[in-house]
Amino acid sequence: MSDVSSPKIVIVGAGPGGIRAAAMLVAAGLHPMVIDEGHRAGGQIYRRPPDGFIRRPEQLYGSEAAKAQALHALFDRLVAEGRLTHHAGSSVIAVRGGRLHVLAEGGVQVIGYDRLILATGASDRVAPVPGWQSAGVYSLGAAQIALKAQGVTLGRGIVLMGSGPLLTLVGAQLLKAGADVAAVLDTSSWRQQMRGLGGLAARPLVALRGLALRTMLRRRYHAGVMLERIEADASGVIAMRWRDAGGRQRLTPCDMIGMGWHLRAETHLADLTGCAFTYDEQWQQWLPKTDEMGRAGNGVYLAGDGARLVGADGAEIAGRLAAVACLTDIGHVAPSAAADLRKLTRLERFARGLATAFPWPSNMVRTLPDDAIVCRCEDVTTAGVREGTDFGGGEANRVKSLSRAGMGRCQGRYCQLATVEIVAARAGCAAKDVGRFRGQAPVRPAPIGAFLQEGWGSG
Repeated sequence: MSDVSSPKIVIVGAGPGGIRAAAMLVAAGLHPMVIDEGHRAGGQIYRRPPDGFIRRPEQLYGSEAAKAQALHALFDRLVAEGRLTHHAGSSVIAVRGGRLHVLAEGGVQVIGYDRLILATGASDRVAPVPGWQSAGVYSLGAAQIALKAQGVTLGRGIVLMGSGPLLTLVGAQLLKAGADVAAVLDTSSWRQQMRGLGGLAARPLVALRGLALRTMLRRRYHAGVMLERIEADASGVIAMRWRDAGGRQRLTPCDMIGMGWHLRAETHLADLTGCAFTYDEQWQQWLPKTDEMGRAGNGVYLAGDGARLVGADGAEIAGRLAAVACLTDIGHVAPSAAADLRKLTRLERFARGLATAFPWPSNMVRTLPDDAIVCRCEDVTTAGVREGTDFGGGEANRVKSLSRAGMGRCQGRYCQLATVEIVAARAGCAAKDVGRFRGQAPVRPAPIGAFLQEGWGSG
């Protein structure tokens, strides 16, 4: 049992980063609390299917099956032994004054902490394409989750589009599952992808596995495409209109489209805890500032893709580093972090190679037609964002208040990056000069009753 006088350490997120942080703290004799939206630990990358699911781990996780199973078993053992407290199916919707407001099936409870480790991960980074508000359009992550968690594909004729390793991975996974993948459309040209080889050489085996998956796609894969419009009727998607690298117009019939351009760090909780942010030119998004161990100040530590977009392996390392930093700061004996820091440096070099090879399509977004929807939650068009810029100037939150872009249930998770690009183009400035949407509580949709309970909003 841990000492009752020990500081209360709360970890948000039970993916690779959160699990490794928890294990490190437990090994030091502490009893952390882990809060996670999933009903079973594993995170998005190692999401676990329901009991009785017939597909084997090798089919779900491919070459990462052994890692996934090891993490699942580690966390389950710590819970079974009573060495940590696990709040499953729970969402942190607000942070204030060292307290977390946690929404679960029973309502909202307020949980205090002395130290907080945020391992909130990342979500799909999507870019608007005319017609993307139509039924039958999903993120790549949503398509992957449906396959992992339920063993289903989301359409009979599928087109995937975007750029980055997830585009190839999801395409290969769907093909293995027997889905009809009509086309995989990559906005990054072959020449651009070659520019990332220097960084990708930091993990040659991973890069080779990616190439092997690419070969599975065969002629379905097209690099350097221009995405024109998603065609739809009253029932949903019917075709994707695009141009190949040679400029030839193509029309691919389909009833489902998956889209994504790598990842967007999940930073809403970090924002509410008062973390400072910096604009990363290569990833073209705002990321929280931390030291090399994940310290963000005020007893807050960040681990995983919520701070550094380095993937599942990097998240495990970052989780251990955050735990070591936490142990050091509270006066506990902590193991050396030197080896993990060296590994993380190599993984970050590989990640930067990915960012170079598969960039965010800023020019495509900046030149969207006026009638294209930017914010799907609030049905805000590109013209609306441009008009908001004309009235409010090139500042993200002014345009947000004038146009309502980013004010829907996703709180800008899907439209903020595109909105900023459009504002920057209209105002004639760089995207970093536009700023970012301020984080607001609740960071997830919550029932009205949650705000009426005693304790909501209290210090």
